[in-house]
Amino acid sequence: MSTHAHLIHYDADRRRLWIAGQRCHHGATGALLTAAATVGLLAARLRPTGLLALAATGCVLMADDWHDRPIWFERGWQNQP
Repeated sequence: MSTHAHLIHYDADRRRLWIAGQRCHHGATGALLTAAATVGLLAARLRPTGLLALAATGCVLMADDWHDRPIWFERGWQNQP
């Protein structure tokens, strides 16, 4: 998997997604969602319900992928099994 011409690549066998050669871990995605929701909650004055749901979803994604946290933001294709 060292050279790919695709911007988005999905490996259906291993159920993994890469964007521009960077593997997307759901834990890393959860961290970004939680951070965005936290910033939104700090800025929101009314109706934070959607932001609370977004933060909760991010936390669940991070908890589910916690064992892979050292490689969440590691660059490259990450071909580990």
